[in-house]
Amino acid sequence: MVFELTPTVKFWLNFAHPAIMWVLLALSLYAAYLGLQVQRTRNAQGEEKKELIKGRYTIKHHQFGSIILGLMVAGSIGGMAVTYINNGKLFVGPHLLAGLGMTGLIAFSASLSPFMQKGANWARMTHILLNFAILGLFLWQALSGVEIIQRILTKA
Repeated sequence: MVFELTPTVKFWLNFAHPAIMWVLLALSLYAAYLGLQVQRTRNAQGEEKKELIKGRYTIKHHQFGSIILGLMVAGSIGGMAVTYINNGKLFVGPHLLAGLGMTGLIAFSASLSPFMQKGANWARMTHILLNFAILGLFLWQALSGVEIIQRILTKA
């Protein structure tokens, strides 16, 4: 028995990956804000530091980072799965390659957490650089993804 999706389901599946990724982009921008607040808290002194600590930015940044890591991996796999389901193949091009690269970079960035928790500045700087590179790629991915969606809609 072969499980076959209806054409309507296949069509609407095309929009699951972009929807997840746009939410993920917004979460990533918020995580970047939280990370900057963590850095600000680390460098603050006196009353300002006490006030910033109340924001629990470190905990929030870590929690959002974990959510982002999970969604990035699931969204990447899901996007490839839907493409394969609908087309019987993957389209190897800049969008796919940059997405795979981002997925690898975010895993590497997250793997630096234990070192950062022990105060390793090299890990913190690498984490920050990787995440800003990911954000740059992510913004480009969002735009190239819109072009892909436009092609899907014109075929429909």
